[in-house]
Amino acid sequence: MFTIEHEYDATVITLVDEGPAPLQEDVTINAFEDCITVVQFDQRRDQPVQITLSLTQLRDLQAALNLPEGIYQLRRG
Repeated sequence: MFTIEHEYDATVITLVDEGPAPLQEDVTINAFEDCITVVQFDQRRDQPVQITLSLTQLRDLQAALNLPEGIYQLRRG
């Protein structure tokens, strides 16, 4: 399950884990004009953990999900 909300400066997508236990904490993705943040609560640290991806990194991640093992460099065409 997921939700999508449009805020002033970002689109916020929340991914909710469903299925058999153990379930993972919700993942919140904030899409800004120049970057993407991914936040998930870490129970071991008792605090949220955030990573930030540039739009180039996001594009590479999208491509990588559909490619076999190897080294790649995307080029504008």
